Amino acid sequence: MRPYILEDQIGFILRKVSQRHSTIFSDHMPADLTPTRFAAMAKLLERGALSQNELGRLTAMDVATIKGVVDRLRQRKLVISKKDPKDARRQLISLTAKGERVVQAAVTDALVVSDKTAEPLTEVETKQLLKLLCKLQ
Repeated sequence: MRPYILEDQIGFILRKVSQRHSTIFSDHMPADLTPTRFAAMAKLLERGALSQNELGRLTAMDVATIKGVVDRLRQRKLVISKKDPKDARRQLISLTAKGERVVQAAVTDALVVSDKTAEPLTEVETKQLLKLLCKLQ
């Protein structure tokens, strides 16, 4: 049986990288814009109005998490909900004008976060890492 060395395990290394990325994110993004809030707003900016369930699926958040994120964004007047004209039982979430301004301004910061997270790597290594991480999803 091979020995188990914690520092050699993929989960341990991914957690450390995630912690480093989280620190970089908090150093560069507005204080009230968490990674989950930013992800939801960035996806709404990219795709337009979405149902809460679809927004959760597209941002890899479970039902309870996306509900909390949308509730907090709504409280800050960054998103609004309105009935889907195609299905009155469904609510569509969309950015407000304020929300659009906030997320557009944050995109520049988010690109810096991505660059700083990958800073130890070359451009080729970064592309290779992203490709490999996508295979692990």
